[in-house]
Amino acid sequence: MFDGFTLASREGDGATLRVRFGGSGPAVLLLHGHPRTHATWHRVAPLLAAAGRTVVCPDLRGYGRSSKPPTDADHRPYSKRAMAADCLAVMRGLGHERFAVVGHDRGAYVATRLALDHPRAVSALSVLDAVPIGEALRRCDATFAASWWHWFFLGQSAKPAERVINADPDAWYQGTPQQMGAAAYEDYRRAIHDPATVHAMCEDYRAGLGIDRAHDDADRRAGRRVTCPVQVLWATRDDMADLYGEVLGVWRDWAGARLEGGPIESGHHIAEDAPEALVRALTGFWGTGGVRPT
Repeated sequence: MFDGFTLASREGDGATLRVRFGGSGPAVLLLHGHPRTHATWHRVAPLLAAAGRTVVCPDLRGYGRSSKPPTDADHRPYSKRAMAADCLAVMRGLGHERFAVVGHDRGAYVATRLALDHPRAVSALSVLDAVPIGEALRRCDATFAASWWHWFFLGQSAKPAERVINADPDAWYQGTPQQMGAAAYEDYRRAIHDPATVHAMCEDYRAGLGIDRAHDDADRRAGRRVTCPVQVLWATRDDMADLYGEVLGVWRDWAGARLEGGPIESGHHIAEDAPEALVRALTGFWGTGGVRPT
C-alpha cells in the first residue's frame, strides 16, 4: 500500500497528524471522510503521483492514528476550521505554500473550509459527495432526515452514539476488505475499534451541527465564496442527486467564476470504487481553465 510513499507524523495546529506523502510536482492534499483513514486513498495516490503530482494524505485530527485533542462545550477542537488549520500547517511544514485540495464526505467540509479560510493557499478545490454543511442543514427536510439520520444521532452531546458503536464497531460500520483492500481495511478496523477515535469522530459530527454550521452561515451572510476553481463530483450509487436535484446548483452561491463537475459511476466511497475514473476527473480539472502550480 502506497509503494514509495513516506509515512510520518507532522505537527498541525494543535494536533499531531499521521501523514503519508510521496511523488513530485505540484502538490495535492487528499482528505478522507468518516469513518475512513488516509488509507482510503491508497488506490488513488499512486496514480496521481505517476501523473506528476506530490500527494499528501493525512489522517484528520481525531481519526485514524492522528491525535485526539480534548474537546469543549462548543466542540470547537473538532470544527472544520480547526481541522483545516491542521492541514495548512502540515502542508507548509512539508514546503507547500499553495496546493490543490480534494475532500470526500467529512473531508470535503474540511477542504471547503480550508479554501474559504485560506484562499491564498488553495489553487483548486474538488469535493466528492458533499455540499457545504450549512447548506445541507438549511435544506434539511424529511427525506434528508430519514437518509442522514446518523448526523443527528452521532451529534447528540449526551453521547449515546459512543455506547452503541463501541458495543460492536464492525456491525455498525460494515466495511469489508473486498471493497477497501486488505491493508486499508485493517487500518480502518484498528481505528473503529479504538474508543478514543470513535469519540473524536462523534465530536466531528457534534461540531457539524453547531459551530461548523455557524461558520458556514456567517460566510453565507457575508457573501463569502471560494475564490479558486471548484469541482464537484458525486457517486451515481449515492443519494446526492435524490437530495439536491441539480447538485452543481447548490454550489453556485459558494463558488466563484469557475464551477464544474458531474457524476461518477460509483458507490459512496469513490476513491475505493472508481479510482481510475476519479483520477481522470481530477487531472482533467487541474489541466484546464487556469489551475496553475506555483
